[in-house]
Amino acid sequence: MCYNCGCGVPDDDMGKKPVHEGGGSLVESDFEHMAKVWGMKVGETKKEVFKTLKKQLEK
Repeated sequence: MCYNCGCGVPDDDMGKKPVHEGGGSLVESDFEHMAKVWGMKVGETKKEVFKTLKKQLEK
């Protein structure tokens, strides 16, 4: 859940289930799922998410 709680453990959903399974924890498997659905590599997906988040935070 480190992507939204800051714990630093990207594979631990803290018992709240990954977002792509209807839960509330953004974990590594969510990025893997998004990449697969869009036919992208995980790194590409993360870069696109990062770019969008950076734009939003700069507003």
